[in-house]
Amino acid sequence: MKKITTLIAIFASSSAFANWQALPEVAPSPADNPTTAEKVELGKALYFDPRISSTGTVSCNSCHNVMTGGDDSRATSVGVDGKQGGRSAPTVWNAAFYSTQFWDGRANTLEDQAVGPMTNPVEMGAKDHAAVMSRLKNIPGYKDMFSNAFGNSDMTIDQAAKAIASYERTLITPNSAYDQFVKGNKKALTSEQQQGMKLFAEIGCNSCHSGPAFNGQHGVDIGTPVLMKFPMFNNNAYDKKYDLSADKGREEVTGKKEDANMFRIPTLRNIALTAPYFHNGSVKDLSTAVQVMAKTQLNRDLKQLEVQQIVAFLNSLTGEFPAQSLPRLPGTSGTTLIR
Repeated sequence: MKKITTLIAIFASSSAFANWQALPEVAPSPADNPTTAEKVELGKALYFDPRISSTGTVSCNSCHNVMTGGDDSRATSVGVDGKQGGRSAPTVWNAAFYSTQFWDGRANTLEDQAVGPMTNPVEMGAKDHAAVMSRLKNIPGYKDMFSNAFGNSDMTIDQAAKAIASYERTLITPNSAYDQFVKGNKKALTSEQQQGMKLFAEIGCNSCHSGPAFNGQHGVDIGTPVLMKFPMFNNNAYDKKYDLSADKGREEVTGKKEDANMFRIPTLRNIALTAPYFHNGSVKDLSTAVQVMAKTQLNRDLKQLEVQQIVAFLNSLTGEFPAQSLPRLPGTSGTTLIR
């Protein structure tokens, strides 16, 4: 309540929007993996290459489609052999601004996250990372790409992870109407969106969804999970209707009861383009998601006009997407590696 009160006081001042932050146009990269054009080129190829999966049918882009909102528009994703996962694929756009990866925060970095799905039996289904790299080593064109990116032709899983992460760090969507507004263009947001922005703070939405990426993860160390219990209030119809409490979240990683239903706070950047919503993809439209969040996290029933205003504000968080083109993947002349 203290934080909400503080935010209300901020909006009451003459510089009502002074403390809101625009999205950086460049994502930070770790000291041991500086972003280079060669790494990005290799990482993009690996990101789009379905041959990383055991069946040759699933690429990173299959579930995190950069030609759309960075997800797959499904409630839960489909992996090898039609197997269905248990959680909705989060968007890859602006994932570089998270301190931890996955819904349950089990990976510290983009590099850690990149290799996880490769050996997941439901996602890409590889026997192990050695099998992944063995297949890549049998695709002649990749040898030169790895050498150009890393100065050697070792072709290790660590290098593959670094390359994919480097590409993902280019997936930034700055200069939304909201960004233009907080940078000084007071005509960038409509009056309805400005009212929704104020309401967003007044009722406490940005007690979690704060910072430039609206994910609560700003000024924190990589590897520090920034999690929130969801649902916070479960004695309501929404929890039962959308089965929100069934997934135990972080508890499934740590085995600790206190981590039950703890999840990484998702970004609200481009939220209008990433339906369906929540970890289980149970809500199909943004207006309903706003109502569910208000009730389950703040124990508040919003009026229709309030929902409309907040949704209008959330639409202002859609940024500019850098142009994406499909890479020409290196081939295997006269043979296939898929058995």
